[in-house]
Amino acid sequence: MGHREWPRLRTLHGHSGIVTAASFGANGNQAISASGDKTLKVWDLESGLELLTLYGHFGVVTAVITTSDGNHAISASDDKTLKAWDLKSGREIRTFYGHSGAINAIVLTPNGLHAVSASSDGTLRIWDINSGRVLRRLSGHSDVVTAVTLTHRGHLAVSASKDGTLEIWDVERGRELRTLTGHSSSINAVALSSDDDMAATASDDKTIKIWDVECGREIKTFEGHVGPVIAVSLTPNNLHAVSSSSDGTVKIWDLESGLVIASFTGDSPMIICALAPDRQTIVAGEASGRVHFLRLEGLPAGKDAKPQS
Repeated sequence: MGHREWPRLRTLHGHSGIVTAASFGANGNQAISASGDKTLKVWDLESGLELLTLYGHFGVVTAVITTSDGNHAISASDDKTLKAWDLKSGREIRTFYGHSGAINAIVLTPNGLHAVSASSDGTLRIWDINSGRVLRRLSGHSDVVTAVTLTHRGHLAVSASKDGTLEIWDVERGRELRTLTGHSSSINAVALSSDDDMAATASDDKTIKIWDVECGREIKTFEGHVGPVIAVSLTPNNLHAVSSSSDGTVKIWDLESGLVIASFTGDSPMIICALAPDRQTIVAGEASGRVHFLRLEGLPAGKDAKPQS
């Protein structure tokens, strides 16, 4: 079965550096992007207009996540800090200090009261959002921690590292529960299925792996990218994975067959891929600074799914 080129909704130009991360607002009408130019930008997806530019970090902005109400965001940077932002005014609310290395990823707990960060100092930290205080420090990886995600209940965290392993943590107790091994190189991203039973990982070994979280078993390996896979997401129906790679492509995979069923090719390495709340819009960010919004409409459930323009 062949695959088709992905339809493009809009390409936005605004950042002067690599696009490192993106997050959608609660209603899906806005997106916020993070960049190597040390800024974040808030976009109106309908008009394509840049609404705000957020200044404050002194290094590459590596990650960003929006609160559930869409009014605030938390960003991470290689300047070793997190920052909280008011997205209506563009005002910086608070700076979080504690890591001794670049912060590579950030995720919020379901209640919005705490954040978990992953750092090049080899640790994760759990933060109180209101006070900016570190509540707990998690140590277990032997190298840079590149990514972290939480289960939907927020009781477990899954972290990825340049040491090629995944670690599963009990967030409340700060205890390491399980180590998953299988990749032959650095793991750059991890995503959980909507039921928290599966994890997907993206690696410098050019593969995507699907894992059974409960038993720590590798289920499948997907091969198709010709460069390191930098980001991965799972669709809410747990039937497809979306990946982006330094080979300049974004691909959608059928999880049952392992086949690529749609792709989009940019002009430079694709650094990010993230899904919007509408479950049909994907944001993809390039090393060149371009941000693409891609639309998959009417994607059927089965393995013969086709992208619709």
